[in-house]
Amino acid sequence: MEALKGLHLSPNAVKVLEKRYLKKDEEGKVVETPEDLFKRVAKSVAAADLQYGKSFEEVGSVESEFYTMLTSLNFLPNSPTLMNAGRRLGQLSACFVLPVDDSMESIFDAVKNTAIIHKSGGGTGFSFSRLRPNGDIVGSTKGISSGPVSFMTVFDTATEAVKQGGTRRGANMGILRVDHPDILTFITCKDDNKKFNNFNISVAITDQFMQAVEEDKTYDLLNPRTKKVTNTLKARDVFSLIVDHAWKNGEPGIVFIDRVNSSNPTPRIGNIESTNPCGEQPLLPYESCNLGSINLAKMVKNTFMRKSEQASPSDANAEVCEVDWDKLKATTWNAVHFLDNVIEVNKYPLPKIKEMTRANRKIGLGVMGWADMLIEMGVPYNSEKAIQLAAEVMEFIQREGKNASTALAEERGVFQNYEGSIYDGKRKLRNATVTTIAPTGTLSIIAGCSSGIEPLFAVSFVRTVMEGTKLIEINPYFEKVAKEQGFWSRELMEKIADKGSVRDFDEIPDEVKSVFVTAHDITPEEHIGMQAAFQKFVDNAVSKTVNFPHRATPKDVEEVYRLAYKLGCKGVTVYRDGSREEQVLTRGRKKDKNSTDSWQKIVPRKRPDMIKGATRLLKTGCGHLYVTINSDEEGHLFELFTSMGKAGGCAASQSEAIGRLVSLAFRSNIEPDEVINQLKGISCHSPTWHEGGRILSCSDAIAKALEKYNTKGNGGNGDSQKVVMLMGACPECGGAVERESGCLVCRNCGFTKCG
Repeated sequence: MEALKGLHLSPNAVKVLEKRYLKKDEEGKVVETPEDLFKRVAKSVAAADLQYGKSFEEVGSVESEFYTMLTSLNFLPNSPTLMNAGRRLGQLSACFVLPVDDSMESIFDAVKNTAIIHKSGGGTGFSFSRLRPNGDIVGSTKGISSGPVSFMTVFDTATEAVKQGGTRRGANMGILRVDHPDILTFITCKDDNKKFNNFNISVAITDQFMQAVEEDKTYDLLNPRTKKVTNTLKARDVFSLIVDHAWKNGEPGIVFIDRVNSSNPTPRIGNIESTNPCGEQPLLPYESCNLGSINLAKMVKNTFMRKSEQASPSDANAEVCEVDWDKLKATTWNAVHFLDNVIEVNKYPLPKIKEMTRANRKIGLGVMGWADMLIEMGVPYNSEKAIQLAAEVMEFIQREGKNASTALAEERGVFQNYEGSIYDGKRKLRNATVTTIAPTGTLSIIAGCSSGIEPLFAVSFVRTVMEGTKLIEINPYFEKVAKEQGFWSRELMEKIADKGSVRDFDEIPDEVKSVFVTAHDITPEEHIGMQAAFQKFVDNAVSKTVNFPHRATPKDVEEVYRLAYKLGCKGVTVYRDGSREEQVLTRGRKKDKNSTDSWQKIVPRKRPDMIKGATRLLKTGCGHLYVTINSDEEGHLFELFTSMGKAGGCAASQSEAIGRLVSLAFRSNIEPDEVINQLKGISCHSPTWHEGGRILSCSDAIAKALEKYNTKGNGGNGDSQKVVMLMGACPECGGAVERESGCLVCRNCGFTKCG
């Protein structure tokens, strides 16, 4: 294959690839270039064509097509494919659903299988709706069942244990039907922020329930073991409980389960009960699905951005901005070919998963860079024109994707469960499903585009990089327009970074402000309208976060839920700005009679007579530094002392000062991870090496000592890393964290966490 030409990756993309995707040796050293990665993936996936009578020369041509598609960043497959294709592990799917039947054997088989899948880099979804409710009789022992929520704890604990050593963190989706007797316990199960942190949860809502909500009626709860009615509830009360909790912290989400099953392509095989962790991929038990996304930012010609170099958008002589339909068609066909090949070369974690996946051959082709495409075309995200374009683009991808699947069916045969499927007798297809809109998280960082079909997170924001340096990150399209139209200034960019949005700046032209809208410039109704426009032409479902401002009310959330049902969405994920931070931000704050926003004075805890700890020796450029860390009886960090090997001097006095301030922070219930993030990466004039790692300064050494102490099971001051996540800071790099489809994504280092 010819040497790679024209692979343009941002520094951030390279950093994410090196940290999470490229091969490393036993010492953790990267031994693969981005070019090598794409060659490895293209070669491995193209090899499937050999099974269908292609010659080695023809397969080489396919490999070149795949390689070009990947290196041009026109399309990228899901993360496990990039990580594992052509490598020993070879597990290439992101999404799995496992059955949980009403027996101890089935439950713990599912726990074991979950661990195997998470170890291989996949995420899992479960419906717990088959489990008998809390208090129901257990026939074999005449004991009492503890119910589905208690068993979710077992899955959560197993995920926590497995994810510690993986390159990709395990995540779960837990779903319970709205007519299960334990539904109220399920809705409230994440009230305690320390529970189920490896789960996203969603309620499976039926059409019957929504009708009862509409008519203000009661509905029945059914024991899944006996199929008998155990109770009746007022539908609006349950709906309000779901809404209130989603308003408080974004969960539970909702899945319109009857609507999902109305488009189930293989109803003869079974009903769909659950989805993958982000909700966009409904699957039958033991099914997996491999996903991939077309970069729509690359599918525009004569763009608004390029026109602005020569003419204003209103210039009648300027070329018309339009979608490059020919390029989009070619990419769609290549992507469907690629994803179908993945099914062949995939090394499945379980035999049953291999059997079900190959029998239905579901693929999920989606998009990313949608917000970029709109910007390139000068179309505001929150406009009717954008809604129309969304439907037009996705209808085209759906049509051409099905055409490509039909062509593969002619060459390779239809999927095994085709007979009795919704396509039987209508058209031949290789794949039971073709399209899915997934969150693209780290993929969009690699591709250098906006995520999924989400609007911009911010036009400009502050990014924290190594050694704690703060950099202002500016959307490249906006920076280009700002310089061309003469309103760019460093001062303005800094002001925008403080707010993220450009709508309140008078110096920016209105036509520019209308195009560069962010997630919080868009109403929740407009978010749902966009999701619904894509859903019309998607086989599976659409991952989309509906953003609410902090001031939004539960009634606002309820109206969006109703609108989503009315417009044909298959599920909804909402997030009210600051809702997950609320419990942390209000810690130490109290309301008094005279004020609605007063702060309570924080008084450090008094030192007990006896306290335990450990001392660690670290080498610094200023000499040996001894760091002593003590914890209280409950295991919470309490104080930190430092001692320099060389007595006296400025370094010793500064280290002592740091120790005193850190101790004050601990005694005031500040989380250790917050302290670590402040100290880690600070550099001085004489860094050194210690235990295979670089110590940049005494401050950095103290942070690393704290980090090692904390990861050995020594407790934090409450929520530990969870508080960092809730505060919106990445626990790995300290950068800004975005919420996307029930997951947290750091655009700085690629860290992700669902649940």
